[in-house]
Amino acid sequence: MTAPIEVTGSELEARPDAVLGGARKIEGRSLGQIALMRLRRDKLAMGGGIVVLLLILVAIFAPFLSDWFGHPPSEFHQDLIDPNLQRPLHGPWHSGISGKFPLGIEPTNGRDIFSRIVYGARISLLIAFLATLLSVVIGTVLGMIAGYFGGWVDTLIARAMDVFLAFPILLFAIALGGVVQGKAFGLSGNGLRIALLIFIIGFFNWAYIGRIIRGQTLTLREREFVDAARAMGARAPYILFRELLPNLVAPILVYSTLLIPTNILFEAALSYLGVGVSEPTPTWGGMLSQAVPIYSVDPWFMVVPGLAIFVTVLAFNLFGDGLRDALAPRAR
Repeated sequence: MTAPIEVTGSELEARPDAVLGGARKIEGRSLGQIALMRLRRDKLAMGGGIVVLLLILVAIFAPFLSDWFGHPPSEFHQDLIDPNLQRPLHGPWHSGISGKFPLGIEPTNGRDIFSRIVYGARISLLIAFLATLLSVVIGTVLGMIAGYFGGWVDTLIARAMDVFLAFPILLFAIALGGVVQGKAFGLSGNGLRIALLIFIIGFFNWAYIGRIIRGQTLTLREREFVDAARAMGARAPYILFRELLPNLVAPILVYSTLLIPTNILFEAALSYLGVGVSEPTPTWGGMLSQAVPIYSVDPWFMVVPGLAIFVTVLAFNLFGDGLRDALAPRAR
C-alpha cells in the first residue's frame, strides 16, 4: 500500500504564465470574415469579382482612357475607310486595328471602337446598377411586409407579384419607348431614355426578389429574437428594419449580383431593338444593331461589343455564384 502523495499549497496555485506561455492566442471570426474566407478560396468567383471591379473602373475613367488610348467616341475617320467596300483599309481582317486604334474602327464612319466600348460600359452599368437598386428596394420592402404581417396584406402583395411576373416587360418597354419622345418629366433626349429604361427595368422586376424576401421573412418571423422584440414592446417598423433586415442582407446581396447581368442583357436588347439610348451616345446593344447589316463585310465590328457583353455577364454570374456559396454554404 503506497503512501498518499503530498501536494503543497504552492503547487495547487494556478500558473497561467507557465501553462499558457507557449500557447498561441486564438481569435474568433465573425460571420462576415468566414464568408470572405470562403469567397477567397473560390478562384472563379474571385476572378469574376476582379473583372467586375475593372469594368467599374473602366466606366468611371472612360474619358481618361479614351484620351490616353484612343480618340473621342464620336470622331469620324473616314480617310481610313475603303470608299467602295465601306470597311477599314488596314489591320487584320480589315478591322482597322493599329497602335492608334487598339480595337479597330467602325466601318462606314471610322469611329474608334475602343472609345465607344468604354463609354458604352458607362451606359450599361449605370442602367443595370440603378435598375437593380430600384428592384431591390421595392422587392425588399414589400417582401418583408408581406411575410411579416401575413393575412390579407400577404395575399394582396402576393397577387401583385403574380401580375408583375406575368407582365410582358419587353413589349411594354418597346411601346413606351416609342410613345414617350421629346420631353417629359423635365427630361429630354438620352437623359429621358435612360430614366425610362431604369424605371421600366427596375420597377417591373421587383417581384422576383420580393418572392425571395417574402419566403425568408416567413421563416425569420418565427425566430426567438423576433418574439423577444415583440415581448419588449417593439413596433412593426422597428422589427422589420432593425431585426429582420440585417438577417436578409445575404440573400439581398446574392440576388443583386445575379440580377445585374440580367439587366445588362435587357438594356442591350432594348438598344439593339432601337428603343434604348439613341445615337451618337455609344451602347453595346446599339453597336450590335449597327453591325448586323454589315457583318459579312466587317465581322470584327460585331465581335467586339458581343464579347464585351459576354465577358461582363459571365463575370457578374461567376461572382454572384461564388458569393451565394460563401454566404450560404449549405445551399450548394
